[in-house]
Amino acid sequence: MDGEISADELQSLLEDDAATVVDIRNPMAFSHGHIPDSLNIPLESLPREVEQLRDADRVVTVCPHGKASVRAARLIASFEGFEGRVDSLACGITGWDGPTTSEQDESSSAAPF
Repeated sequence: MDGEISADELQSLLEDDAATVVDIRNPMAFSHGHIPDSLNIPLESLPREVEQLRDADRVVTVCPHGKASVRAARLIASFEGFEGRVDSLACGITGWDGPTTSEQDESSSAAPF
């Protein structure tokens, strides 16, 4: 793991399309609101799903308060073959003041047919 970053730093990375956000909360919490374009890979699924992050240059993990995401960042960084940078969002999703989306937002923007 490389470190922890602030919400402002993550916002800058997202504006530059320079990070893959991995939200490790459970699917229900994720569906209620998450950082747009983030991947939902719950912490307990991460060992099985980490392969899909192999080609990412920069990963930022997100959890409710910034504690479990540190553990997730360490797990990703230790994955053999992963060479990107891994950080944890220090404040968690509760400290994120950037844009969020929910499953309801995503389904309401879909065509009604």
